[in-house]
Amino acid sequence: MKKNTAKRLLAFAKPYRNYIIIAIIAAIFQVVLTLIAPIFIGEAVDFIVGQNAVDFNGIVPILGLLLTIVLIAAFAQWILTLATNTLSYHMVHDLRKDAMQTLEKAPLQYLDSHAHGDIISRVITDIDTISDGLLQGFSQLFSGVLTIVGTIGFMFSINMGITIIVLAITPVSLIIATLIAKKTYHRFQEQSILRGEMSGYIEEMITNQTLIQSFSYEKKAESVFSEINQRLYVSGVKAQFYSALTNPSTRFINGIVYAIVGIVGAIAVINGKMTIGLLSAFLTYANQYMKPFNEITGVITELQAALSSAQRVIELIDTPIEKPDAADAIELTTVHGDVALKHLAFSYTEDKPLIVDFNVAVDAGKTIAIVGPTGCGKTTLINLLMRFYEVTAGEIYLDGKDIQTISKESMRKQYGMVLQDTWLFQGTVRDNIAYGKPNATEDEIVNAAKNAHAHHFIEQLPHGYDTIISEDEGVISQGQKQLLSIARIMLLDPPMLILDEATSNIDTRTEIQVQQAFDKMMKGRTSFIIAHRLSTIKNADSILVMKDGKIIEQGTHLELLAANGFYENLYNSQFKVNE
Repeated sequence: MKKNTAKRLLAFAKPYRNYIIIAIIAAIFQVVLTLIAPIFIGEAVDFIVGQNAVDFNGIVPILGLLLTIVLIAAFAQWILTLATNTLSYHMVHDLRKDAMQTLEKAPLQYLDSHAHGDIISRVITDIDTISDGLLQGFSQLFSGVLTIVGTIGFMFSINMGITIIVLAITPVSLIIATLIAKKTYHRFQEQSILRGEMSGYIEEMITNQTLIQSFSYEKKAESVFSEINQRLYVSGVKAQFYSALTNPSTRFINGIVYAIVGIVGAIAVINGKMTIGLLSAFLTYANQYMKPFNEITGVITELQAALSSAQRVIELIDTPIEKPDAADAIELTTVHGDVALKHLAFSYTEDKPLIVDFNVAVDAGKTIAIVGPTGCGKTTLINLLMRFYEVTAGEIYLDGKDIQTISKESMRKQYGMVLQDTWLFQGTVRDNIAYGKPNATEDEIVNAAKNAHAHHFIEQLPHGYDTIISEDEGVISQGQKQLLSIARIMLLDPPMLILDEATSNIDTRTEIQVQQAFDKMMKGRTSFIIAHRLSTIKNADSILVMKDGKIIEQGTHLELLAANGFYENLYNSQFKVNE
C-alpha cells in the first residue's frame, strides 16, 4: 500500500519535469563542488605538516580556489532549494485542486455518508502534512543520492581497503532505519485517521452547540472528545517515539564507522601508505557519505506522516465521481413539465430496499404533494428526480425524455428548490438572493424579496441589502434565512418547483403570506411539495401518500379524507376536529 501511495504521489510531479531537471543539475554542481573541496583542503594540510615547514605560497592559491568553490556550491544549493520547493508547492496545489474537483463531482450519497469534518481534514490538514514531507524529502533525495555515490567514488580513489570497510558496515544502519520506519508509518497512518475522526467530531459539536447546551450534553460531549483526544495522544506519542529512534540509532552506527576509519587510516599513515592530508580528506568523505543517511532518517517523521496523509488524500481523489452525462446528452432549454416515474426502485444498501416499483405520472402545470411518515422515502424521491442519487431500477421521464439522456446541469436548471435546511454563503444579502441569477437587476432582487416577505426585515438590517451575512453567524434568524432562500427561488422564477418543508422555520402569519406567494408562483408550473403540516397542501391537485417506499393512497385532499384511510388518520392526528 505504501509503495502504491508513493507512486501515485510522485505521479503529480510529472507535469513539472523541468523543475526536477533543474534540481538534478543544481544538485550535481553542489555535490561535485562540495566533494572536490576536501581534496584541496587535504593538499593545504600537507603544506603545513612538519616543524617550520609551512608553505604559505602553496596555501594562498588553494584558499582562493576553496572560496570560489564554496560560493558556487552555495549558489547551486540555493537553486536546488528553490526548484524543489517550487516543485513541492505545485504538487500540493494540484493535489488540493484534484481533491476539491472530486468533491464537486462526488455523488451526494458519498457526502451524506462521510463525516464532513473528516473530509475537511483530508483536504486541509493532510495535504499540509504532505507539503511538509515533500519540502523535506525532495531536497534530501536529490543531493543525498548524489552525495552517497560521489563520496564512494572519491573514497575508492584514495584507499580501496578502507572504503570497503565503510561500505560493509553501512547495511547495518539501513536495516535499523528500515525496521523503525515500518513501525513509524503504521503509527502515523493511525494518527491521520484519528485526526480526521477528531475533526469530524469537533465540526459536529460546534455546528450543534445550541442543541448540546439545551440537552445539557456538555459533559458527555467533553467525555467523548477526551476519549478521542487520548487515543490521538497515545498514537502520536508512539509515532514520535519510533521516529525519534531512527536518527540516534543511525548516528551511533555512523559514529562507529567514523572511528574505524580514523583508526585504520592512522595506521595507514604510520605505515606510509597515506599522507595526513589524504587521511583528512578521507575522514571528510566518510562523514559526508554518512551525512545523507542521517539527514534522511532525521526527516523520517515528515516523510512517514506525508505518506500516511497521502493515502487518505488519494482515497478521496479516487472516490467514484457522479455518473457523467452521455456524450450525446440532450441540453434542455425549455420544458413543458410532464413528469413520469415508471417502476422506480432505489436502495441505499443492497439488502434494504427503500423504494420498490414506484409508478406515478404528473401532468404539466399540476401541483403534487407527497406526504407520509418519516423515513418513507419522500426526500429520497426528490433526490432521484434531481439525479442527486441514481435510481437502482426503473426510469424517470421529463417531457417524454428519460432523464438519463438529459444533461444534469440543464435538467436541474428547470427546477427551483427550497429545502427545509437552508444554506447561505459569506456575502451580502443581495448576493445571496442573486445566487442563481448573478446578473439580476436591483429591482428584480427587491421584488423577489418582497414576494418572499423578506424585504421588511432586510431593510432593518444595519446595511440593508449590503449587510454581510453567512450561514453560521447570528445576524439573522433561522426563519429569516429561509425567507432569503425562498426569495432566491422567487428571483430565479423556474419552470418547475420542488418545495421540501419550505416554510417549516417561518411563523404562522408569515407562512400564510409566503404560501399565498407560492400559490401564485405555482400556477402553470409543475410543482412537487413535501409537507408534514397537511394544512399547507389542501389545494394540491393530487396528494401521494407514501409508506415504506410505496404509494398507498392517491387523490385530492377531500377524496383522501372521504376514503377514511391512512391519510385521514394522519390528518386527524394533526387536527382534533374534522373539517
